Amino acid sequence: MPLDRISIEGISGLPGVAISDEPHAAEHCLEVQIPFLQRILTGFSIVPFLAGAARPALIDEALKMLWGGPETLIVVSSDLSHYHDYATAKRMDRAASDAIERLDAKAIADDQACGRLPIKGLISRARALDLRATTLDLRSSGDTAGSRDRVVGYGAYSFEYAHGARIPEPARATLLTTAHRILEYAVERNGKMPKLRLGELPPQLTAQRATFVTLKLNERLRGCIGSVSPARPLVTDVAENSYKSAFKDPRFPHLTSEELRNVSLSISVLSTPRQIDFASEADLADRLTPDRDGVILADGDHRGLFLPQVWDNLMDPHQFVRHLKTKAGLPADYWSNSIRAYRFTTETFGDREAA
Repeated sequence: MPLDRISIEGISGLPGVAISDEPHAAEHCLEVQIPFLQRILTGFSIVPFLAGAARPALIDEALKMLWGGPETLIVVSSDLSHYHDYATAKRMDRAASDAIERLDAKAIADDQACGRLPIKGLISRARALDLRATTLDLRSSGDTAGSRDRVVGYGAYSFEYAHGARIPEPARATLLTTAHRILEYAVERNGKMPKLRLGELPPQLTAQRATFVTLKLNERLRGCIGSVSPARPLVTDVAENSYKSAFKDPRFPHLTSEELRNVSLSISVLSTPRQIDFASEADLADRLTPDRDGVILADGDHRGLFLPQVWDNLMDPHQFVRHLKTKAGLPADYWSNSIRAYRFTTETFGDREAA
């Protein structure tokens, strides 16, 4: 395999980065990865590096220098848990996978992945680049060969830019159908939420995600409730927020059976919020990207959130910020140095797209 020596020289100047054959001598991860890469890629070169005990911040910086554009593929290799019984490993690996999907590096314990440091470095870069992580597969050696008394866990994950991510059409249809059936059940039973039981579902539906569900009646808002941070499977979050949008939004009465026949809904899947650095209200407005950025504004106990769809009615970023302050329960002309703001993107789809 040819080496990308220009890139290697580029990162060799980072403090803590060394060029050496010795760490690779007894490490077999490259031997495992390269044949797979050779099957799916042609005419490529590699930058092989081992993380050892490097700080995640150093790994993040190295990845930042190497990231490039669509011509660059980043592969991070690690086992998950080691030598626990099958049930314990399954529980630990599920927790690690959930943390990876939430981009929560702090939640990955030392015994959950031998390569936890490069994983944490990747998560840091994923947050900065607004990426979305999805578990593609999760199992252990107990599922493939050998005893279940002492197993090693394995996972496979994809990372994609959240603003361009798209849930496959069949999964979208499942989410919309689930949301409508939740509404039907609750309306027929005077606002009672059904209990959910998840069967075998594709990974796009079980990934840890935060969502908002918006209800409209005759093109007018009829309810909107959501989650800011991912804490449960996507399909569960959509089901819960569908119910809450119809029965828990304090701005509206409970959804009725007459309204149910004409109500339409849309689902917004949120990326992980990223804090915005700004010096003033005008600076904050100038840093926003209309039509793409959802924004959370917080000051003390006050908090307000606008989905990107709000740009349809508030196209001026300065007015956008002032209205968001009002939504947070603050005067439109209020400002304080303690105000914090976070941006996120969404993948939004609804009944119109499905039709």
